[in-house]
Amino acid sequence: MLTVWIIFIVFILICLALDLGVFNKKAHIIKTKEASIFTAVWVSFALAFSGIIWWLFSQGIVENPTNLTADNAVLKYITGYLIELSLSIDNVFVIAVIFSSFNIPQLYQHKVLFWGILGAIVFRALMIFFGVALITKFDWIIYVFGAFLLYTAFKMLKSDDSHFNPKQSWIFKTIKKVYPITTATDGDKFFIRRMGIKAATPLFMALLVIELTDILFALDSIPAILAITEDPFIVFSSNIFAILGLRSMYFLISRMLEKFRYINYSLVVILTFVGLKMIFVHHIEIPEWLSLAVIVVALAGGILASVLIKNPQASDVIDGSN
Repeated sequence: MLTVWIIFIVFILICLALDLGVFNKKAHIIKTKEASIFTAVWVSFALAFSGIIWWLFSQGIVENPTNLTADNAVLKYITGYLIELSLSIDNVFVIAVIFSSFNIPQLYQHKVLFWGILGAIVFRALMIFFGVALITKFDWIIYVFGAFLLYTAFKMLKSDDSHFNPKQSWIFKTIKKVYPITTATDGDKFFIRRMGIKAATPLFMALLVIELTDILFALDSIPAILAITEDPFIVFSSNIFAILGLRSMYFLISRMLEKFRYINYSLVVILTFVGLKMIFVHHIEIPEWLSLAVIVVALAGGILASVLIKNPQASDVIDGSN
């Protein structure tokens, strides 16, 4: 059983090594075409892995603490992956603000995201382990997770990421007090030495803020997927595939942020649905196909609304120019 986990983790490490050591060995600006290709590759990998999930559970190769059938395991994996992928979209908006605030050149953004995602994998693994352990030991904790997701959905409905300023955050101000920070960059270096003093560059500060904000995002995403399944391998694998696709998704979507202005409402619907599902888990049984349908419809609705509904601000700009 442990062999499956080792093989999966080795596969992820090989993918990361190929990413930074081969495909992106030389720093370059990732254009839309390249981002689209890599996004398609990661999504294809993630969906193809559902076949591996079916085989593992049908043959009893992986530990199955929740007694899932192979078909049900696949449904839960795909549903969990789509939840994590959709919540990752909100990450894109915040990352774009962080890069803009610290004036990170496009040439080095991929390296910052690479190390940020590597750290995110470690933090997510720890949070999944403790989250599953908590639900297994304390049944009532699922109600707490559900209430937290509803609160998060409400906050997301009322908040505006455009007002987020990383340099005004408690994280940045605290680091600035305890460690020298320079406003100058030196290539892709995270630290530079000036007048005998080692100082953190804007690249490192952007990386640190991304890491810490990802922990905050994980507080939403981990409970969300635990509402779908408590199987550790399904939770971990679906989460990791969503994270691995985040870099290419960022370079693809960040250039079209205005076109996806209604996607936040999709995330509100998804978090609300998942939160209610957790709260009523012992009273109402919701089939996996319905959970999957709600997530797909919510995402599709947000994307279609963004494409079809005219942006009033855009029309104001056009009218003002005439």
